Amino acid sequence: MPDAESHETKDLPLKTLAGVVERLEELLDRLPLDIGKDLRARIAALRTLLLDKRPPALVLLGRRGAGKSSLVNALFSAKVAELGHVTAQTGRARWHDLSRDGGRMSILDTRGFLEGALPAETDSAPTALESIAIELRRRAPDVVVYVIKATDVDSAIDADLDQLEKLLEEIRRAHGNVPPLVAVVSHCDLLEPKSVRLHDPLHEIAPDLAAKMRLVEIAEQTLLRRFDERRRLAPAVAMLGVSSYMSWRDDGSLRADERWNIDELALSLFRSVPDAGRAELARATRVRAIQHEFAKSLTNATAALCAAIAASPIPVADIVPLTALQVSLVTSIAWIAGRSLDRRAGLEVMAGLGANVGAAFALREAVRSLAKLVAPAGGTVVSASIAFSATMGIGAAARGYFIDGMSLRDARRLFRRNR
Repeated sequence: MPDAESHETKDLPLKTLAGVVERLEELLDRLPLDIGKDLRARIAALRTLLLDKRPPALVLLGRRGAGKSSLVNALFSAKVAELGHVTAQTGRARWHDLSRDGGRMSILDTRGFLEGALPAETDSAPTALESIAIELRRRAPDVVVYVIKATDVDSAIDADLDQLEKLLEEIRRAHGNVPPLVAVVSHCDLLEPKSVRLHDPLHEIAPDLAAKMRLVEIAEQTLLRRFDERRRLAPAVAMLGVSSYMSWRDDGSLRADERWNIDELALSLFRSVPDAGRAELARATRVRAIQHEFAKSLTNATAALCAAIAASPIPVADIVPLTALQVSLVTSIAWIAGRSLDRRAGLEVMAGLGANVGAAFALREAVRSLAKLVAPAGGTVVSASIAFSATMGIGAAARGYFIDGMSLRDARRLFRRNR
């Protein structure tokens, strides 16, 4: 899916951060070895989160009609995978490099287990298992997602799990490890009472909704029990029921959206992928809980780095890298929320928040630097504490403003409470 903005423009905040990190790494040569080593470790944590980011790689497995392609569309909130309503649609297993709003995911969409007929697309591999194995040997997935319909959790599932075991072993042989496994019970909207809408619970009769939720729980527990019976099968890091139903008209407009629990699924995937894959997943899915969790991790890493710089024996000169890091934190959180800000815009947002800008900033930094000169031990503690708390406050305010849509006035209050 092409983006309206170029990928280069969308990644401008990250390029700004890269410049700040390069300056910091040059600064390390002026520090004692032990201090420089600590700072390099903190910089590495920041690098992994944003500068070394990459699309997470997910593989979807399950029988035909389980809803694998629908799940891809539901995660992206867009029609990016064709659906086979009557006959098998997905032919050869293939990696899709999908993009949305500057966030990307690589997804291996696969032929279904237990195919009743050859799929609409052609494939040289005679079986679904061989088709999938070829691609798994070619590229290691970060997470394996097993999908099964709620009505099938106790129906011929042994054959499914046999193939799942073989494919996990194929990954282990090819790449030396088995990735996390997420089990998804799909089509929960079709459980009885069928008329009850899981995606709109406020307008449902409470006893009817409870009856449907009970069946969802039974389906989840049944699948969990079948996994527990398989000692060779890796335990699932998450097992949850979802509805991924979305429908589009011929002109591409959305006809229906009955997704339920997709945000919880996205959050489980986010927590399962490596740190380097989290930024792209947060931006691609646009799930607010994921954006918050990632932005908090980024804030913690930046605040720890700012505290370490403030505690280092470089009076006055550390003001510039501290400010640059805090501005980069603001622009990076904006990037996660789907906005692209340059350094000037980041400074303007910080000014609006009342953070680290103007005469108060200059006075505070001067006092902090003087404290390090007059009383190095006590001044170092004060410097680190001020830098850490101010950065945490900036991160909290930026999350409120960009992710939650707070007004600048409310975000300013949030900064004052959290700094």
